[in-house]
Amino acid sequence: MNYVYIALIIFGVNLMPAFGPPTWSLLVFAHLRWHLDPVILVPLGATCAAAARYLLALASRKFGRYLPERVRGNLDAANDYLSKRRRSMWVLFGVFVVSPLPSAQMFEAAGLLDLNLVMVTTAFFFGRLISYSFYLSVTTFAQSHIENLFGGAFSSVGAIVVEVVMMALVIALPFIKWKRSEPATT
Repeated sequence: MNYVYIALIIFGVNLMPAFGPPTWSLLVFAHLRWHLDPVILVPLGATCAAAARYLLALASRKFGRYLPERVRGNLDAANDYLSKRRRSMWVLFGVFVVSPLPSAQMFEAAGLLDLNLVMVTTAFFFGRLISYSFYLSVTTFAQSHIENLFGGAFSSVGAIVVEVVMMALVIALPFIKWKRSEPATT
């Protein structure tokens, strides 16, 4: 049932036009919190994210009808420029595969530009398969190694003593005389 929950959460977050958490962080959370299998999480997350972004682009395309004529003219000119140059389409495909830009705004722009949304979404999907695999692999590796390394260190008597001493120092900081007084000269 947790797979259904995370799928719905990822789909909902990726429908948001802005301010949603990155999908990879939701996948890492699901893996760490619910111990869900990364082999299932990666394609599930990529599929849900791509489907939601596709719908976001479609909604942006519908919204574009209500933009002022001047703006629509600029969007049409940009679409003509991109679609007439084969190289531009490959660059655009690459941008959707590995872009560091927020994907919500990229899909909104793709919708407003009336780009080929199937191509853009396919590129996004394959790029997310790679990036989500990377994030979950690193998380799995770190989880297994850091737990073994620090497992009992934070609850040991020594760690608690160090923490209490550090808290005492922080509390004492305002009471320390930091400026040395100059001897009076006459």
